[in-house]
Amino acid sequence: MANIKSAAKKARQSEKHRQHNAAMRTRMRTAIKKAMKAIAGADRKAADAAYSAAVPEIDTMVSKGVIHPNKAARHKSRLNLALKATGK
Repeated sequence: MANIKSAAKKARQSEKHRQHNAAMRTRMRTAIKKAMKAIAGADRKAADAAYSAAVPEIDTMVSKGVIHPNKAARHKSRLNLALKATGK
């Protein structure tokens, strides 16, 4: 435990930020999983909608500094490849 008042405050803030970031990461992962599940399904419109919902979610995590931009690009690329592989 911190002995200095400012260190104690920083520890409280860090824990709050950690929990917030974890929740945002979970939201992103859920969106990716929903998109992959929709892509695996037969309905092309649902897959497109899920992909369109997942991409802004991923981009938001980058802008908030939760994930690295390259990780976001990798996820979006893989989703897009999976979507294109389902055919037109």
